[in-house]
Amino acid sequence: SLDGFIAARTGDANYVTGVEDRRHLHRLRALVDAVVVGWRTVAQDDPRLTVRAVAGLNPVRVVLDPSARIPSEAVLLRDGAATTLWLVDADTDVDVTVGNHVEVVRVPGLSALSPRAILAVLAERGLSRVLVEGGGVTVSRFVVDGALRRLYLTTAPVLIGDGVPGIRFDGEDRLADALRGAVRRFPLGADLCTEFTF
Repeated sequence: SLDGFIAARTGDANYVTGVEDRRHLHRLRALVDAVVVGWRTVAQDDPRLTVRAVAGLNPVRVVLDPSARIPSEAVLLRDGAATTLWLVDADTDVDVTVGNHVEVVRVPGLSALSPRAILAVLAERGLSRVLVEGGGVTVSRFVVDGALRRLYLTTAPVLIGDGVPGIRFDGEDRLADALRGAVRRFPLGADLCTEFTF
């Protein structure tokens, strides 16, 4: 939203942006090896994380879930639509029956692992082109770690007032020290996408 939220305070996010932005997102998914989300996004939105609005192959779906908190009925654990990596801490019990398309990947110290280290884990599996899709907490962690090359931030002409924040991190005391980069903007229907290159 124009005031910086990705969902209402109830978690409802269907839909903040319009169909053109969703098509753009699916295009990005079709261009990468893997799409990454945090466990809260799966628990709240139950996303499919597949390519449907454009032609292209589904990326590998990666869920960052150190304590294995996503619901056992989550679509991406059941649908078989794409290979899914469920990353959990090495000592976390996973007592859920999942589809053959799901691999539980035990990563020592996942909860404390930096985003760059997570990308290294994925690169070891041949997944080097990665889209970090959400949610706000996960994307913010990647921004703070300097682990992103590009940030696509689409704003919709709506004011939510209170809700789930988008990008949030400890900022600088002086605006002169704020994070800056090259910017390109383009309309997506009524929405405006800002491509921020670090």
